[in-house]
Amino acid sequence: MPFIQRLSHLALAIVLCAVASSVHAQAYPTRPITLICPLAAGSTTDILARVLADGLSRALGQNVIVDDRPGAGGTIAMRQLAKAVPDGYTLAMGTNSTLAINVGLYPDLGYDPVKDFAPILNIATSSNVLIVSTKSPVNSLKELIAYAREKGDRSTYSSGGNGTTHHLSGALMAKMAQLNSIHVPYRGAPQGINAVVSDEVTFGFFNTPNVVSLVRDGALKGLAVTSLQRSPLLPNLPTMSEAGLEGYETTVSFGLVAPAGTPAAIVARLHDAAAKVLADKELQAKLQAQGFDLLTIGSPDDYAAQIKADIAKWVPIVKASGASTN
Repeated sequence: MPFIQRLSHLALAIVLCAVASSVHAQAYPTRPITLICPLAAGSTTDILARVLADGLSRALGQNVIVDDRPGAGGTIAMRQLAKAVPDGYTLAMGTNSTLAINVGLYPDLGYDPVKDFAPILNIATSSNVLIVSTKSPVNSLKELIAYAREKGDRSTYSSGGNGTTHHLSGALMAKMAQLNSIHVPYRGAPQGINAVVSDEVTFGFFNTPNVVSLVRDGALKGLAVTSLQRSPLLPNLPTMSEAGLEGYETTVSFGLVAPAGTPAAIVARLHDAAAKVLADKELQAKLQAQGFDLLTIGSPDDYAAQIKADIAKWVPIVKASGASTN
C-alpha cells in the first residue's frame, strides 16, 4: 500500500475514533454513577459529597450514589478508585489529605495522586477548630498547652483517622508547642468528636462544618481555628497564630476526581455539570453556612496543578510535624 494511502487510512481511523468518543460522551451517563467518599458517614467530606451527588443526579439525569469507604486515612477508597474502570461511572471526593498529606505519611500509599487520577475540579476548603470538652479546665490555647505539658504523654488528641487534617493539626501543634501528646485515631470524625465531648481525650481538631453547631450550642469549647483568618461562623475564636502559635496553619480542601484514563470528553461533561451545580446561589449559601469556603471554579488542569502544589506544600509539613501512621 502506498505511503500516502496508508496515511489516509490512519487519518480516517483517528477521525472515526474521535467521533466514536464524542458520541459516547454525548450519551453518557446511561446508568447510575458511584461517588466514593474516603471518610466516614457524617464526616465533612461525606456532607459535601451528598450535597454534590444530589445536584449531579439532577444535572446528569442519573442517580449519583455516595459510597462511604473510610479507613487508613482515605487510602482504601483512593486505591479502589485507582483500580476502577475509567468510564466515568466511578468517581471520588479528593482531599488534600488523600492526595497530598498521605504522600508524606504512608510509606506504601498504594496509588500515585498525580498519575492514577483524572482531576475534575477543586470545590472548597474548610478550616479546623481546636476543641476541648466542657469538662476541661482550659479555656484558651495557652492554657491547653500548659495543661498538656503537665500531663505529658497522658495528654491525648483524637482524629477521624491517620492522615486526616485532624491528625496533622494535632501533630503540628504538638511539634510547635513541644508537647508529648499522643494521637488517638478513630474510625471517623463523628467518633473522634464524641471522644472530645465525653472527655476521653484531652483535645481534638475537627473540620468547622462538623463542630460549629456544637461549639455555638455550648456542647464543646472552641479554642481557636486553624486557618490564617478567623471563621465568619465563629468570629470570637482567634486563629491559632493569634492565640500563640505564630505561623500555624492547616486547612482541608475538597475536589472531585476520576480514574486516570477517563475520556477527556467525559471529564469535561462532569466538570461542567458540577460547575453548574456549584453555581446555584441557594446551594452556595447552604454550604457557606455550614463552614465551607467555596473556591472559584477552575479547569481540570487547574485542579491537577493544585494537587501537585499541595504535595509540594504538605509533605515537608508532615515530616516536620512528626506525624506517623503508628
